[in-house]
Amino acid sequence: MKSPSSLDELIEALRALPGVGPKSASRMAYHLLQYDRPGAEQLAVALGRALKLVRRCVRCNTFTEDEVCALCASSKRDPSVLCVVETPADLGMMEQTLAFSGLYFVLMGRLSPLDGIGPKDIGLDVLQKRATNGVVKELVIATNFTNEGEATAHYIGEMLKNRGLTITRIARGIPVGGELEYVDAGTIAQAFYERRPV
Repeated sequence: MKSPSSLDELIEALRALPGVGPKSASRMAYHLLQYDRPGAEQLAVALGRALKLVRRCVRCNTFTEDEVCALCASSKRDPSVLCVVETPADLGMMEQTLAFSGLYFVLMGRLSPLDGIGPKDIGLDVLQKRATNGVVKELVIATNFTNEGEATAHYIGEMLKNRGLTITRIARGIPVGGELEYVDAGTIAQAFYERRPV
C-alpha cells in the first residue's frame, strides 16, 4: 500500500531537523497523525507564526520579533564587551551561565571552506564594523572548539588584531565535576596548557 503523498511530504519535511533520519521522521509523522493531532496542529501553527514573525536583530544578528532584541536594547548590558558566538543556541547557553554581562554578535555559522562557507557567508564584515565602532573595547571569541570553530576564531583574531581591541578566547579544559581518569588526553593537555595561578 502506497502512503498518501501528503504523508510522504510530512516525513520528508521532518527530515530537515538535525539528527532525524527517515525512520525517526516516519515515527514522528505517524505519532502526530495517529495519537496527537492537536499537538500536530499546535506545531503547525507555532511554526507558521515563527516563520512570519521571527527575524534577525539588526545589531547582534540573533533571532527576535523586534528590530532590536531585548539583550541589545537593555541598558544593563556592558556595550564595551562583545562576545562572538556561532548560533542563537550558543548565545542562550552563554546567558544561562549568568557569567557574561556584555553584548553579543551571532555569526549564524562558522567558516567551513569544504562546505563553501566563507567570511561573507557568516557576516564577518558586519562583525568587523560592529567591533570597530569605537564603543567595543574587548572582543570575546566563543566559537566552538571544532576544527571549523577554531578556524573561525583564528580568522576573527587575525582580522581584528591591529584594531586597538583586546581579543580574548573562552578557555577550555576539564569540565566542572569531571574526573581526570574519564577525560580524554587532548582535553587534559589543553587544561594543563591553559593553567592559571591559584
